[in-house]
Amino acid sequence: MSGKYAYIDSYRLRQGFSKFITAQSEFDETVQQWNSELESEKSSIDRMEEELAEQSLLYSDSEQQDKAKTIMARKIALKNRAEEFFGPNGRAEKRNHELTQPLLEEINKALEVVAQSKGYDLILDSINGNIAFALKEIDVTELVLQELERAK
Repeated sequence: MSGKYAYIDSYRLRQGFSKFITAQSEFDETVQQWNSELESEKSSIDRMEEELAEQSLLYSDSEQQDKAKTIMARKIALKNRAEEFFGPNGRAEKRNHELTQPLLEEINKALEVVAQSKGYDLILDSINGNIAFALKEIDVTELVLQELERAK
């Protein structure tokens, strides 16, 4: 089987694609906000637990049970909130997909343009480790980056 082959380094491609860097920054900022929200709630729960432990002698058994139930309910709500953000099919996963899917489509179009203009039958990605050896001359990462910038 003969053909003309090339490869890209998708990590370098993402790092060199300005839209991808912007999307990653936006995603990181959103994740940081969610983490801050969760940390704030955890700190609040920790303070409630400390207060209950320190002042347990001041509360009746009923009041202690009520406070313990409130703390438990908040812990469960915090766990659910964390799962909503970061669990399978969570908001983080969905947001990442929203931000990156259009960019991956742009990258695929740029790959097609480079493949067609240079006559490549196949362009592989070196990042997954399946390329044991390849000449640097068939690395078309820079050509794809140029096409992405040109297509802006």
